[in-house]
Amino acid sequence: MVGAMVDISHPPKEQMQDLEYCIDSNPSWVQTIILAFQHYILMLGTSVMIPTSLVPLMGGTNGDKARVIQALLFVAGIKTLLQTLFGTRLPAVVGGSYAYMIPILSIIGDSSLQRIPDPHERFLHTMRAIQGAVIIGSSLQIILGFSQLWGIFSRFFSPLNMSPVICLIGLELLQQGFPEVAACAEIGIPMLLMVVGLCLSTAAYIAASRFAMATPPPAHVLSRGIGWQGVGVMLDGLFGTVTGSTVSVENVGLLGLTRIGSRRVIQVSAGFMIFFSILGKFGALFASIPYPIFAAVYCVIFGLITSLGLSFLQFTNMNSMRNLFITGLSLFLGLSISQYFVQTLISFKHGPVHTGAAWFDGFLNTIFSSAPTVALFIAVLLDNTVDVKLSKKDRGMPWWEKFRNYKGDIRNEEFYALPFKLNRFFPPT
Repeated sequence: MVGAMVDISHPPKEQMQDLEYCIDSNPSWVQTIILAFQHYILMLGTSVMIPTSLVPLMGGTNGDKARVIQALLFVAGIKTLLQTLFGTRLPAVVGGSYAYMIPILSIIGDSSLQRIPDPHERFLHTMRAIQGAVIIGSSLQIILGFSQLWGIFSRFFSPLNMSPVICLIGLELLQQGFPEVAACAEIGIPMLLMVVGLCLSTAAYIAASRFAMATPPPAHVLSRGIGWQGVGVMLDGLFGTVTGSTVSVENVGLLGLTRIGSRRVIQVSAGFMIFFSILGKFGALFASIPYPIFAAVYCVIFGLITSLGLSFLQFTNMNSMRNLFITGLSLFLGLSISQYFVQTLISFKHGPVHTGAAWFDGFLNTIFSSAPTVALFIAVLLDNTVDVKLSKKDRGMPWWEKFRNYKGDIRNEEFYALPFKLNRFFPPT
């Protein structure tokens, strides 16, 4: 029996072993261009759906929608370049986010804006209101990032509490998966079968640092990335993309699907975003791809993101009742609480928090409508209060702690050093 147990033992591994290219290795230029174009096409799904949902509610025309899509793609290219050059430097696309939908819908539904009779005037005034709100909101991320406050907060993270959060990044988007495929089954289901088939002769999917075979980003790098993400949100406001931005889960998944986590591929993809946003006719052609095709790809990608979250549990002791309790409760409540907030919004046209103060209502309803955010609060709180000292090894901290500091692992310099020798002027703190 002991011999059998040894045969089925799988020791934890810090990095994925079956990827073809890591963060700082590059495929040939032909492969790079093809892969970069795939990332661009996948990015189109969110870039088209958000303006399609919001612009008509603002009183905008099809022309307005097309210009917003072009702005969103153009800014996404700039944000992605900034993030890969000066932020976390991970191969991650930064694009429009559904997370901003609730506060933006509350701005669109403001009674003073709704009373404007002329649709074009209403669109212009609503756009200005959204731009102002997004620019002001970006200041929070800029402050959290460049002040290193987010890095300080990251000291409370562990493999145990990050696992349910990453899982729910994938599970939260389940409505964009098979329900959208089934909406046009004759297109979506064949595409889903094809993607699954190709995914088995091309890869599995993990999230940015692991898919790029990099070490977990140190606190300094996380803060740097959050700061530049805030700059990106400010650009969203300045250019009028009608939403804020975050790292694209879909594109992180595509790294694993292709087994290529090269930073250069993402930077070339950013070039495609900028180029095709300027040439509107080409962008419109690619944007006409039926959404069920994107949804079929999402079924695979979001599933892989979920399994990536589970992979972090290999560094913890899952024979511990404490760990089972924290993981299970944060997963269940993350889904359950966010679902309650979303369903209330759909049923009553407002969230459970309905005090009459629009900014306060929008703030809390947005936070608790996000399954990963709810899971983050619950998992981090419990993991840092329940039997902390006795469970340090069980929660994976001996493995995790060495990556908190920039100099804690010699590989960090290779993965996360700023280009053009800028580390001399902005040394890791």
